[in-house]
Amino acid sequence: MSSDIHAIILAAGASTRMGGTIKQLLPWKDSTLLGTTIKQATQIAGKSLVVLGSNVEAIRPSIPDSVEVVVNSNWQKGMGSSISFGVGHILKSGHNPSGILILLSDQPLVDRDFLHQMRSTFLSGKYKIVATKYGNKAGVPAIFDHSIFSELTGLGQDFGARDIIKAHIQQTFSIDPVGREIDIDTLDIYNQLIDK
Repeated sequence: MSSDIHAIILAAGASTRMGGTIKQLLPWKDSTLLGTTIKQATQIAGKSLVVLGSNVEAIRPSIPDSVEVVVNSNWQKGMGSSISFGVGHILKSGHNPSGILILLSDQPLVDRDFLHQMRSTFLSGKYKIVATKYGNKAGVPAIFDHSIFSELTGLGQDFGARDIIKAHIQQTFSIDPVGREIDIDTLDIYNQLIDK
């Protein structure tokens, strides 16, 4: 097992609340929402994997060749399905990283500094999970230790990453994102953030 961290970027959703807009391709600074997330991930992870589902034909060409892409045919079953698919792909490929960082493609305020803080906390070896604090809960972005990979591959429609974090809360360190955790789920939220 290496001390490397691999990143899985979840970009499979259909963006149903975006009025037909493909959220992953919305402009953000000098890139797109997905492009920004890929750039942040590749700066701290040894290898990055993007999990697509809906709108594959439109999104795939925007992803750099250096980033691996997989398509989860069961993406409609929810985020847990895409996490399970991505982790399973990494393990089947013969990779054995010390941790897997799970990121969402619609959180462009999650920046390199925050991810570096997560990475250094994880590599200290004190915690099995380093997660993002959401009030009194924790969620993704999060880095999961190799000892939890089998639980991640078992995720499905009714069980997500937050449930695994909750099950391992005594071995989890949550970092306050200080406003970086905002999901862009609607065009209103996108327009508010892009205008700042």
